[in-house]
Amino acid sequence: MTNYEMRRTMMVDTQVRPSDVTKFPIIEAMLSVAREDFVPVAQREAAYMGENIDLGQERVVLEPRTLAKMLDFLDIGNDDLVLDVGAGMGYSSAVIAHMAEAVVAVEEDEDMAREAQEALTVAGADNVALHTGPLVEGAAQHGPYDVVIIQGGVTHVPDTLIAQIKDGGRIGCLFMDGALGEVRVGYKIDGRMSWRNAFNAGAPVLPGFEAHSKFQL
Repeated sequence: MTNYEMRRTMMVDTQVRPSDVTKFPIIEAMLSVAREDFVPVAQREAAYMGENIDLGQERVVLEPRTLAKMLDFLDIGNDDLVLDVGAGMGYSSAVIAHMAEAVVAVEEDEDMAREAQEALTVAGADNVALHTGPLVEGAAQHGPYDVVIIQGGVTHVPDTLIAQIKDGGRIGCLFMDGALGEVRVGYKIDGRMSWRNAFNAGAPVLPGFEAHSKFQL
């Protein structure tokens, strides 16, 4: 077992399982995907720490616990089409690819998108389609989606993304209020969203996902 494989096992045993994440597909995916291949080279030694990994520009790779618990609450099945918004360098998409039928990964930073494509190809994640474009716009041409997940903090979810959720589908978002954050899962029922609180977490608010004042001109 390599050094990174040992760290990966330790990450699952000390960060994921103790957070009440026990679904086999999530555990198997997080044991299988080489997280160190999806972070900047200078951050590889920190790849398995229990914290968000900074990608710059208010972007992060979510800490393993946060991603695992989001996936647990979203309960992705092998016939689900998933929209992964803010895929960064592709780690979340590679993990979700083990659970879903297909993943559409949206990334607006062209450098990160290019690195994500390379890492996803090496990982053999051939059921992931990378879409380069504004995060707030999603990828409507490939939808609608059974599941949408946003990789970073939000204070506001654009209607453009809500519109891309299938009726009966769901979305996982990390809503931030100052330094405090809470993951909520939204269920789309008869065209309306019903939200439930899931657990506490934290991440920078993604550019474009800030709440806009109603009084803005």
